[in-house]
Amino acid sequence: MDILYAYFITFGWAIVGSVSMGLGLVISLMIFNRLTPGVDEWKLIREGSIPMAIIMAAVIIACGVVVASAIRP
Repeated sequence: MDILYAYFITFGWAIVGSVSMGLGLVISLMIFNRLTPGVDEWKLIREGSIPMAIIMAAVIIACGVVVASAIRP
């Protein structure tokens, strides 16, 4: 019975991590978009701008690192 309880705890943390990662990602991309007025990041990425894609990937990875450190029990 203890192993089942541990599985439920792990599943709960996975759900919390997924939801918080999603919310954190949306919020961080909105903040990044507000900090760069006059630049349409998604248009540049669609046009094939590798530097903008690298910057957006760095923002997403940084958000993931912060969320991962926050939810680690």
